[in-house]
Amino acid sequence: MRRNEDELNKMRKAGKVVAEMHEATRAAIRPGISTMDLNNVAAQVIERRGATSNFLNYHGFPAVICTSPNDMIVHGIPSAEVILVEGDIISIDCGAIIEGYHGDAAYTAGVGEISKEAQRLLEVTEASLFAGIDQMTKGNRLHEIGRAVQGVAEAQGYSVVREYVGHAIGTAMHEQPQVPNYWPGSPGPSLKTGMVFAVEPMINIGTQETMTLEDGWAVVTADGSLSAHFEHTIAITDHGPEVFTLP
Repeated sequence: MRRNEDELNKMRKAGKVVAEMHEATRAAIRPGISTMDLNNVAAQVIERRGATSNFLNYHGFPAVICTSPNDMIVHGIPSAEVILVEGDIISIDCGAIIEGYHGDAAYTAGVGEISKEAQRLLEVTEASLFAGIDQMTKGNRLHEIGRAVQGVAEAQGYSVVREYVGHAIGTAMHEQPQVPNYWPGSPGPSLKTGMVFAVEPMINIGTQETMTLEDGWAVVTADGSLSAHFEHTIAITDHGPEVFTLP
């Protein structure tokens, strides 16, 4: 769906709230903090900005952010019992609604000093996201985004998660079409001005295979290897991609 300028302005506002959630949670990450503490930091931003959480109660999800450490890929539930320690990595996925329009973005950060292996994974995953964003020009085809993501990740020997993908976004958090983080075998629809997508590569050091934990939410790598997740909400404009969720 193509959004008009009024709709895009509302999505820009939602994106700014999500960016502020990123800044606030990133500043709070340190050894000894719980993932529930990070959830509370993000919730304070939502309340302060007069926004609504699009994660809380989404299909029963019990928090305003997802917190996924180390080998957890996505959808981790914040908990007072999950305490971050030096050397961990943690993926934070945030969303917000302003005037009925959604923003959605994620990042992965290190806790204190992390290994070179983990740091490289973070850098490559974020680079793969921006390689995908570079493809988001009017007239290009949707699946060139995933081709670019996959090219960056696999060139470094990493694997791309297949089961969880990006998506169009607007008056709902997850809209069609989906945005694979890999080349699915066909170019997909043409990109048009006013379209808005959340692009979110999830990259593993090891196998692309995943497992869902008993809580029905948290997804981990099948081989226990580290995983990173970066995401932005981006609009197609006449002048190239516009990232709504940049800090």
